[in-house]
Amino acid sequence: MIGWLKKVLIVLVAAFVIFYLFTRPEAAAEAVRTFFGAFEALGTFFTNLVD
Repeated sequence: MIGWLKKVLIVLVAAFVIFYLFTRPEAAAEAVRTFFGAFEALGTFFTNLVD
């Protein structure tokens, strides 16, 4: 039962992501930039700790 539910949730999330990409590409691009910007900020933080 749990395995089936997990597969359904993954399919629903993937469908939502595809829908979002096609209906609002500008917002999706900004979300991706923000997501990867967080990694850049973490990298900068740890680099500054070492210096």
